[in-house]
Amino acid sequence: MKYKQKIAHGEFDFIDIIKNMFVDTNINNIIGIGDDCAIIPSDDEIIAISTDMLIEDVHFIREATSPYDLGAKSLLVNLSDVAAMGIKPYFSLLSISIPKECREIWMIEFMKGYHSVSKEFGVMLIGGDTTGSIDKIAINVVAIGKGDMKNVKKREDAKVNDRIFVSGVLGQSADGLKDILNKKYNTPNALIHKKPTIAVKEGVWLGKREEVHAMMDISDGIASDIKHILKSSNVSAKINIDKIPTETTIEDAVCGGEDYKLLFTIDHQHAQKIKSKFKEVFNCEIYEIGEIIESQNNNIIWLDNNVEINPKWSGFRHF
Repeated sequence: MKYKQKIAHGEFDFIDIIKNMFVDTNINNIIGIGDDCAIIPSDDEIIAISTDMLIEDVHFIREATSPYDLGAKSLLVNLSDVAAMGIKPYFSLLSISIPKECREIWMIEFMKGYHSVSKEFGVMLIGGDTTGSIDKIAINVVAIGKGDMKNVKKREDAKVNDRIFVSGVLGQSADGLKDILNKKYNTPNALIHKKPTIAVKEGVWLGKREEVHAMMDISDGIASDIKHILKSSNVSAKINIDKIPTETTIEDAVCGGEDYKLLFTIDHQHAQKIKSKFKEVFNCEIYEIGEIIESQNNNIIWLDNNVEINPKWSGFRHF
């Protein structure tokens, strides 16, 4: 197969290159690169698979994070991806590379944290790999879910006039990271950054609602994450910053990332019904922050009290 070669100017360009390079390997219409999970058809249920890495001094600082919390977060962020597709997670795989000083007590505490999340969400650890490293910790987790194909929420399914929602307060993790970098390791927001709350039950519930169209979790900040939905669905968006739920600055709320809340769109005719039903079921709010509009180069139009603004915002990118 021939594909158009391009230069990778950043993380998402590189992912696009990989996606295009391997398009000729797809069989059976598997949903692959581009969503929070790959979706593999099975006899009576689909299988959802996601993987993520945590690298020392990139995703965490060892001295700032207990091994227990790191073990918990390693699994949490992967289960969030499965739930963001509307699917319940059931299994995980764990691979970890550890230096010599972390091979006894540290590793046991790490596994205790990983086990606590496994038990909380009913997820079985079924395998993985361990290896040594010279001086840094590297962690890779694979999360596996299963469910009904009709419940899968893809990034490409947003529709014009959909209302855009988030499932909780944004920006606390970004503020927590600032605290950690200033060696304030145990502030309320630092604790949220080190061990986020994820929306597994909420994601599965939203997955069963046909009025919910596109969905993903917020890992890089909505300034980046919403663009994945816009590009995949070939639409644009208006976002009202005065409606974004946050106790931090708006910039931290839209750019900071690692909130692991859900970002999703709902058919405009049913948005208030779903909002009310969600509160009835979970005793908490979802927040409408904008709407999907016809494509204008997949752009975000930022509004502040209905007045258009032009901030230079972008979410986190690894390179």
